[in-house]
Amino acid sequence: MAATTLAELEQIRADCRKLVSQRALISAAAAVVPIPGLDVSTDVALLLQILPQINEKFGLSAQQVEELSPELKKIMVVGGANFSIGLLGKVITPQRVLSLLKSMGMKSLATKYGGKYIPVLGSVAASGLSYVILRRVGHKHIDECFHIASQLLAHQQSTVTPRGEVIDVEAKVKSID
Repeated sequence: MAATTLAELEQIRADCRKLVSQRALISAAAAVVPIPGLDVSTDVALLLQILPQINEKFGLSAQQVEELSPELKKIMVVGGANFSIGLLGKVITPQRVLSLLKSMGMKSLATKYGGKYIPVLGSVAASGLSYVILRRVGHKHIDECFHIASQLLAHQQSTVTPRGEVIDVEAKVKSID
């Protein structure tokens, strides 16, 4: 696991949000260019770059998940099953990213790609939508990673007594201090 405290997880989330916002600006800039398909390929390329980085920072890349104990893997699989992004601990491919973009904002994507052909205003609208879509996908993925990572962290910081009682180790240590 990448983080050992909740404060570290919060910092990772903040860093990842900055990364996503920076990449969303690049997506917005590419959407202004009136070349068909450039904005789609830019969005896919950006997501192929940042989603694995986010997974890795949270300790949830495919390789890192393989190294988890069976108990922690179960927590991750069960916890991640309810999420809409669903790219935790998986190898991220262009096909997965395209289907993710389609599922996250089909109406917005149609407006974005179709609106580019309206001079000036279409490009401005496509640029704004591109920023919003990429940022929304990135932030949703970050929130999912944060949720699962915090569950894994909480499980690692607690222990079970022979009677089946769960002891929060971090709380115990704080009470001793």
